[in-house]
This record gives sequence, C-alpha cells and structure tokens, in this order.
Amino acid sequence: MKLVALLLALVACRDRGAFIYYAPTPPEVVDLMIRLADVHTGDVVYDLGCGDGRVVIAAVRAGAARGVCVDIDALKIAEAKKNAIAAGVADRIRFATADLREVDVADATVVMLYLSRGLNLRIRSKLRGTLAPGSRVVSHWHDMGDWAPAKTVEIRAENWVRPVYLWKI
Repeated sequence: MKLVALLLALVACRDRGAFIYYAPTPPEVVDLMIRLADVHTGDVVYDLGCGDGRVVIAAVRAGAARGVCVDIDALKIAEAKKNAIAAGVADRIRFATADLREVDVADATVVMLYLSRGLNLRIRSKLRGTLAPGSRVVSHWHDMGDWAPAKTVEIRAENWVRPVYLWKI
C-alpha cells in the first residue's frame, strides 16, 4: 500500500519530467528560515511542500499566530499532523493535502519553500500577485530566476553550503 501511495505521489508531483521527492530541511536551516522571515506574532506561515511539518511547527513555536502545512502526499500530511500534536501546536496549524500550485495563499504573511527551481518559477507570479505587501517568501536552496532576493544567506548544514533566499512583497 505504501508503495502504491509513493508511486501515485511521484506521478502527481512531476515537475517538467523530473520527479519531486521529499528531502527534510536540516534543523539549522529551519532556524535560519524563521529568523530570515522575521516570524512574529500575527504571522500566518505557509509551507508549500511541507513534508513532515517541521518548518511550520517551528514557526508556530517561534510565535506565529497560525500555520498551514500543504503537501500533495497524504502520508506526509499525516506525519506533519502527528509531529504537530507531539509539539503541542496542532490546534494552530491547518493541514491540506493539495497541489501547492492550486492552494490559495492570500492570507499568508510568510511562505516557506524547499521545492525545485522549476516549481519556484512556476509559482512566483502567483506569490507576487496574491500576497499582501510586506509578506515574505523564503526559499531554501532554490532561487526565483530574475526575481532578485532582498537577502541571501548561506549556511553550512549536513556538509553542504546551502543558500537561503528572502523576498519581500
């Protein structure tokens, strides 16, 4: 059954012929993303492609009012729910099994990404056109093409130097 779910998720997550797969964000990168986004009380933090929910859980624990975990993989959403319950923050997080390209992000003040460059480019205009002025977008590893970030920080994690980008709407 898990194999069937994995195959369906891989087929559903094609990104121009390349498969998207889950790679967890290292804890030190999660912390940097939260700091770079300046997450504070009142923020609504979305993680598009949330995996196990670690970024939204950390954001809510850091003071965000609410969080939204979005992933196309129902098994990852179930894992994110379990992790949020264990962290004591599940009541402040909404979980959506959905295609991140189709999710309404209008109420987000912060959007977190660890996708592919191709997916970043495909959702870039949606983010710029939907998010309110002052909203922040943070991406681990992948940029947004010619949309120049307000700030880029590099961090060493798991023997890799990883860029983390911040854009402000």
